[in-house]
Amino acid sequence: MKKISFILILIFSLTVNTHGQDSLKIKLKPKSFLYENFHYPNFANLKIDTVKTLPFTHPQKINKTSLLIYGGITLATGIGVHIYQSNAWWRNQNSHFHFENDNKYALQIDKYGHYYGAYLLGHIFSSTLEASNLDLESSYQYGALLSFLFQMYVEIEDGFGPNWGFSPGDAGADLLGSAYFLSQYYFPVLHNFQPRLSYWPTEKVLSGKTNAIIIDDYEGQTFWMSIRVKDLLPKSLAQYWPTFLMLAVGTDARNLDGHGGGQREYFLSFDIDYDVLPLHGEFGQWVKNTLGLFHFPMPGIRLSPGFAGFAIIY
Repeated sequence: MKKISFILILIFSLTVNTHGQDSLKIKLKPKSFLYENFHYPNFANLKIDTVKTLPFTHPQKINKTSLLIYGGITLATGIGVHIYQSNAWWRNQNSHFHFENDNKYALQIDKYGHYYGAYLLGHIFSSTLEASNLDLESSYQYGALLSFLFQMYVEIEDGFGPNWGFSPGDAGADLLGSAYFLSQYYFPVLHNFQPRLSYWPTEKVLSGKTNAIIIDDYEGQTFWMSIRVKDLLPKSLAQYWPTFLMLAVGTDARNLDGHGGGQREYFLSFDIDYDVLPLHGEFGQWVKNTLGLFHFPMPGIRLSPGFAGFAIIY
């Protein structure tokens, strides 16, 4: 059972003024050089020390009005998530707090969902804090922390549900997702590895025969790690790789039976580096960052079980 309402989270994310990623050749805005200027051509040939020693201006004064607005949106979203999950999963089902090992559930696809959800929340929280003029490092730190705390709040409430329980596996995935988001600040090369999600509703959702929605529809979800190949290649080879083209490794599950049975699939697909889009300014960069969280249909192959080629994979 997914513990995050992706719908509410994504609606909230549309209110966030995030920052995109442009080339180092573009003038740096010291407050947010990682978000707005991270996409380095031939990254492997750029010394990391160059990034860490970029000049910074004095921090701007925190915009309290903006912080209150974003804080209010965050609180309202959190309340909405709580009400939805309470009505859907927890109402009249309280019991003593207990643990439950569900690591075989849905072939661990739900764990990928926790990882991605924590990463997504870290991105949202960090962006709102940075938009309120909090310095970049603190924005990353508090964004990751708030993401993990929100996930833990949901996990603890699950611990009182007789049909679920506190899942150490879910909590571990939450921690890894938040930690990976924070690690991208301290280890900039990790920006070349972007978690993404694609979704196509299955028949049980389209038919309306069940109450399942996207967060329960595990067979409709595919989780990807998209890689900026050009930035990782030696300079002699990088010049031949298209700037816009990424590679993505993905996984999903089919024929799930709710008892650990089913079939795991693995894919290799092309993907798009949306940082190359000619969109500028804060809104344009927000669009690029938002697109960068999702994998859209692209040509690819299935690696396992059984090799197969596809005109599009979603």
